[in-house]
Amino acid sequence: MRLVFAGTPEVALPALRALIDSPRHEVVAVVTRPDAPAGRGKKVRRSPVGALADEHGIEVLTPAKAGDPDFLARLTELEPDCCPVVAYGALLPQRSLDIPKHGWVNLHFSLLPAWRGAAPVQAAVRHGDEITGASTFRIVRELDAGPVFGVVTEKVRERDTAGELLERLSVSGAELLLSTMDGIEDGTLVAVDQPAEGVSLAPKVTVDDARVDFTAPAVAVDRLVRGVTPEPGAWTLFRGERLKLAPVLPVSGEDATGLAPGELRVEKRRVLVGTATTAVQLGEVQAQGKKRMAATDWARGSRIEAGERLG
Repeated sequence: MRLVFAGTPEVALPALRALIDSPRHEVVAVVTRPDAPAGRGKKVRRSPVGALADEHGIEVLTPAKAGDPDFLARLTELEPDCCPVVAYGALLPQRSLDIPKHGWVNLHFSLLPAWRGAAPVQAAVRHGDEITGASTFRIVRELDAGPVFGVVTEKVRERDTAGELLERLSVSGAELLLSTMDGIEDGTLVAVDQPAEGVSLAPKVTVDDARVDFTAPAVAVDRLVRGVTPEPGAWTLFRGERLKLAPVLPVSGEDATGLAPGELRVEKRRVLVGTATTAVQLGEVQAQGKKRMAATDWARGSRIEAGERLG
């Protein structure tokens, strides 16, 4: 089939590579978000998807909006049979959805109808899901509500961060998306409507959402920090300034109790923080204007006094 691939970040690259390498399909163009400032120097850069397309000599379309008349005209000229999508990052109006013969098919990183929205993997980690996965579905106007072509499942490991889980799903999801394109071309794959029950939402995670509340139980603190790692990154306050937190480790045993929520205890080889239940052990931290470092090194340099707290 003639494909126009839509995607923007690195998580979309395994799927794009799989489609480019497929002998059965031709990626005639990619649609990605416009070039934008990135990195410390804020230089304008091509998106990861756009850069990979450039390497393969594939046309790159960067509409400010997917409803732009010039973009719709070019998409019509390309005559795509299908438009596979992975983390494109913009809404698709009905005018664009109607152009490809087989519509737009999205690879979404959850087992739909669970965790519809922009942050399904973060939600799965934060809520303690044991199993998650990826789904391919035909895009309709309602958010992530279209009929499903296929799914793959993935176990959520005990210490998974959202980033680690998403990386695995991007690989297994790429295989799913390719097999979905094959099945659509063969006419052997029929999309099935999502059930009305079991719908849950996973909106975009903001920086405010990533602030750690140490009055929550240790298990909730642990899941939150892992669920927002690496983006947007967990944080708290110490002495009135922001302190970024890498994943923490819940502690058991007698020494895990006796600390008030947020209260710090500095030991020789670890730094503990109290929660509503038992303590958690800090991993790496990053103070404002400083480099990331082990919590013990940060604590020694900060000369933490008894009774000081995070939060």
